[in-house]
This record gives sequence, structure tokens and C-alpha cells, in this order.
Amino acid sequence: MLCVCITAGGCSAIGPKRLKADQVDYARALGEAKKREILAALVGIRFADSPAFLSVSQIIAAYTFDATAGSTFSAGDTTQNFAAATGSVSYSNHPTFTFTPTTGQAFATAYIRPLAPALVLPLAESAIPIDLLLRITAQSIGGLQNANAMGGPNANGSVGFFELIQAFRRLQLAGQLNVETRDEDHVSRVYITLGATTSGENAETSKDLMLVRNLLKLSPKTKTYEVVYGQSAQRGERIPMVTRSVLGILTDLGAQVDVPEELVAHGSTKPTIGLIGVETRPTIIVHVGQKPPEDAYIDIQYGPSQYWIDRRDFDSKYAFTVVQMLMALAESNQDAKTPIVTIPAS
Repeated sequence: MLCVCITAGGCSAIGPKRLKADQVDYARALGEAKKREILAALVGIRFADSPAFLSVSQIIAAYTFDATAGSTFSAGDTTQNFAAATGSVSYSNHPTFTFTPTTGQAFATAYIRPLAPALVLPLAESAIPIDLLLRITAQSIGGLQNANAMGGPNANGSVGFFELIQAFRRLQLAGQLNVETRDEDHVSRVYITLGATTSGENAETSKDLMLVRNLLKLSPKTKTYEVVYGQSAQRGERIPMVTRSVLGILTDLGAQVDVPEELVAHGSTKPTIGLIGVETRPTIIVHVGQKPPEDAYIDIQYGPSQYWIDRRDFDSKYAFTVVQMLMALAESNQDAKTPIVTIPAS
């Protein structure tokens, strides 16, 4: 009886103890679920399936702790007395998840509308490689075309585009490229500054600065250029950029996924889009087969095949993480509330 009472008395501490583990566990579970959703959408679009997105709006972790105790006493003669104690303890967890489908205006805002340059480019100031960021989000910069899933003469992209983003990356590493966001007249504007520091500028950096200005037809007298949405802009002072939507990003990444040749011959999907010039590796390498490795970074089943990303492929994992971050930024404009995790504390 004493043990049962002690155990029952400690039930009030279950909530705080579970919170320590549940906060991390549910955060990881939400992240894993989102990764599977993104990969499923990416592969599904590859086969012309309409994507569907569900957001977790609420999680309720309901814990039940029951403890019972009892005793019996039987008195016989002076030499025989009987006493017995009984007790039981039960513990259960019944979590409840609430999902909200993304439809209507929220779907259009988050997934169909192109991502604004002022939303995308500041990520380059958060240690994200600018070449990877632009390779994922930009359809064209200064008229230079990225690869696209629509086919045609520009399906594989232009060599100049990949030369440009690689030069951007070298300048970023050299501290010669900075991205700045300004709030002007209640409108967010984004600027790229080239040659931010003159000290330490070497011949290679000077060559990259010249290459960028030539490819984008920028004035060498100006160091700071506004990035605007569109195919063309005032020459020399602005950098025009056409950005993709979330669906556009998933479509173009999906077009680079290798699929079984028989599915292409059967007409289930289109041939894989390759890249040209200095970038021939797919942004995210998705493997296909009958069974993924046990330590796959993420895997899903589509039709008879399994699709997965190798855990040892750091570049693909990092690119996938950037896509996940971009989707989170796009979804932040929705009216839907962010996920709420409710964990009883006692």
C-alpha cells in the first residue's frame, strides 16, 4: 500500500517530466512528417499528380495515470489473523492530432504565387549558399534562364546562368557580396551590394566582379543594385529576377528525378531534365528502387517503387532542407494558425 501511495503521489510530476521529452519528440516528428510530404509532392508532380498539403494545427497529448489500493483483514482465533493489501497502477497515452488542409486563397498565396525576391534573398545572409538558393528559387536572372520542366530550347538552362550563380557564391565567400533588405514606403525592397569591401580584393575577386557585371549588364560605377521582379529592368541600376512559386520549385526539382525508363516509354511521365555547363548534378538526387536502405534520410512509396534520399548525400539533404525552409516562409503568410501542442502539466 505504501508503494502504491508513493507512486500515486508522484503522478503530479508526470506532466513536467513528459514535457522535456515531448517538446523535442513532437518537433522531430513534425519535421519528419513535413519531409515526407515534400518528397511525396515532388515525386507526385513528376507523374502529373496534383499535390495536397495538410498542416498540423493542433496536437493534444493526453496522459492517463490511475492508481488503486485496497486492503482486507480477517480475524480468526487468537493464533490466526490474516491481512492482505492490493494495488494497481496503469499509465496510458492517447495523443490527438488535428490536420487542416491547405485550400483556396491560402493555397494560392503559399504555393502558386511566385516567392518575392525580398522574401528569398535575405536567406543568403543566413549562411545559406547563394548559388544553391538561386538555383532553387530563380527562373531567370537578368534574362539568363535556369533549367525548367516545361521543355523547349531553355529546358536545360543557359550556361550564363550557372556561371553567374557560381560567381555570386565565390563573391559571397570572399565577403564581396552582401544582401540588404530595406523597408521603404511600407514596401520591402532587397538590394545586392557588390565589392562591399576593397581591402583584400584579389585578381580572382576582381574577375568575378567583372563577370557578374558583364552578365547582368550592370554599371561599374554603382555598387548597390536593387533586385526587382521581372524579365527586364532599368539597365545598369537594377537586377531583374523572375522567381518561382513553391509549386514551380517542386515541379522543376521533380523534373530532375531519374525514373525507370519503362515509365517514360509507357507515357506515365516525361524524360528527365538534365543540366548543362558548369552544373550537371541534379539539385536533389532522389533514388528509386524496390527497397530503400534502412538508414535513408527520407523515403516514400509511390506506385510500385520506393523513392529516397541517401543519408550520406550531404548536398541533397542540405538542398532539401532549404526547400523545407522556403515552404515554411511561404506558409507563414497563411491565415491558418501555427501548430499548437497541448500537454497537460498535471
